[in-house]
Amino acid sequence: MRYTLLSDGSSDRALIPILTWLLRQALPTSAIEPHWADLRRVPEPPSALAERICLAIELYPCDLLFVHRDAETAPMTDRVAEIRTAVRESAPTRPPAVCVVPVRMTEAWLLFDEDAIRSAAGNPNGRVTLDLPAIGGLEAIPDPKQLLYDCLREASELYGRRLKKFRPAARAVQVTQYISDYSPLRQLPAFRALCDELALAVQQLP
Repeated sequence: MRYTLLSDGSSDRALIPILTWLLRQALPTSAIEPHWADLRRVPEPPSALAERICLAIELYPCDLLFVHRDAETAPMTDRVAEIRTAVRESAPTRPPAVCVVPVRMTEAWLLFDEDAIRSAAGNPNGRVTLDLPAIGGLEAIPDPKQLLYDCLREASELYGRRLKKFRPAARAVQVTQYISDYSPLRQLPAFRALCDELALAVQQLP
């Protein structure tokens, strides 16, 4: 089963392990082949979401399409409506599409696993205290990206020049590679909405 993720930015490809995990829960006997729609290689990539959806399907044919937008400061319902409108305006023949709208941004879904953050920081056996929020409060964090970057720096336990060379943005993408169970995220309304919409989309698969 091939799926394509069309995301806001390159850092959001960190969603792929999460989406693959969800699909393996829904389709335990199917092989899953993920693709991230990298439209940066297109000379003049479109800016309109409907056009980006068409191009993603053309370049990365799939059985299921995930369309990601961060909620940021907008209500999640507005982002979902935006995606659904763009999907309707896109290619007439297209695979089922699923909205992926973290609140406020993808990084909020990466802040629940302390061991994964330490591993992504390159210091899996570190002991410095990481001030991670309770999972139920992840969607209320004003800037989860900055908080994740700060936690990665702390977890690295680097100092001086080595800390200055540390690249938290690159490490943040690696966090999901160290997480084997995303079920704790079901406590979050936005993640449950993704699960529910995915369940409906899977029913449409041939």
